[in-house]
Amino acid sequence: MTDYVGLTWDHPRGRNALDAASGDLRDGDTLRWEVQSLEGFESAPIDELARHYDLLVLDHPHLGDALASDGIRPLDELFDEDQLRAWADAAVGPSIASYRMDGRLWALPLDAATQVSARRRDLVVDAPQTWDDALVLAERGLVATSLAGPHAFLSLCSIAVSLGDDPGRGSALFDHDIALRALDLLTRLSANAPEGTELLNPIGLLDRLRDRGDIGYIPLVYGYVTHSSPTLAFGPAPAFAGRIGSTIGGTGIAVTRRSEPSSALLAHLRHLLSGEVQTGFIPQHDGQPGLRAAWTDAAVDAAAHGFYSQTLSTIEASWVRPRVAGYIPFQSAASAVVRAVVAGERSADGALGELEERFAPLAGASTGSATQGAGASTGSATQGAGASTSLQEVRP
Repeated sequence: MTDYVGLTWDHPRGRNALDAASGDLRDGDTLRWEVQSLEGFESAPIDELARHYDLLVLDHPHLGDALASDGIRPLDELFDEDQLRAWADAAVGPSIASYRMDGRLWALPLDAATQVSARRRDLVVDAPQTWDDALVLAERGLVATSLAGPHAFLSLCSIAVSLGDDPGRGSALFDHDIALRALDLLTRLSANAPEGTELLNPIGLLDRLRDRGDIGYIPLVYGYVTHSSPTLAFGPAPAFAGRIGSTIGGTGIAVTRRSEPSSALLAHLRHLLSGEVQTGFIPQHDGQPGLRAAWTDAAVDAAAHGFYSQTLSTIEASWVRPRVAGYIPFQSAASAVVRAVVAGERSADGALGELEERFAPLAGASTGSATQGAGASTGSATQGAGASTSLQEVRP
């Protein structure tokens, strides 16, 4: 008999389904889940966590550090090729591709999420389709941007992707001209945001959007199906020239090296990723499924007030971050630099120079495999609404 312990993040979306499905497994084995805050999930050192837990719910940018410290197991050691292929075919967007490095899969896509737009239905009747539309709302003081923690940098990356860049794909982090334009757009979108919104993580920002009348629209924020309601609607991220920019998030379950997974534990993981559980049990317990079958299920979508149908195009087009050792602390530092530009405390040119200096050692240390697949998924250039003409000066 083995008592397994997993670590997930402390939100109904992160814990409820896992808690409800855990407990006694089979053959006397048990599984229980501990939790950490969203901030811990985004930044905690993965090598340290891997020494204390059998299962880790993680985000794909942690993979660089996890592989460098040899903290997690490749899943081809635990599951057969047919099973891995079936999961790859079933996953929504690049959610499973984001956990593949060096030709191997390292985590199972339990939960899929990406940056989408969110709006108060009473304040913003029609969701903006382009960045021009979003700027019009920003000038009216209805827009807040997601800037806390790593999210200022992730918002910048998503806008840059929308404008035609593919951050971190080569030796440089950004195309400089595109990044300048993206920073300018993020600054303009943030200029009239209600006070204090820059301090809120995505959950807090969505809480404020739902509960108060001082925000009408957020152009880029990680989607939380638990917030979708008759009052709060999620939709596509704004597009430019038909291209949506969004940075995929979500979570995967990794098996650590300290674990000796039994057949009962592996059967439990297969169960969590089964079509039946992903389209039934997971959404019924506040989860956000990782399989396309759930995102396209009419009953699941109706229960979520249209969350899945309205954001499917965005997650299918989403961009995957670089997965190199040292990326997580870089992301936090980069976000602080971006916030300083948005606040008018430093120049965009100087800030971008610092970001490139900070990223260069990470890119140079990579063998190349860690950044493969870090670009937008195929089809992203054609997803989304057509662009307006008044942002032509932003075209790269």
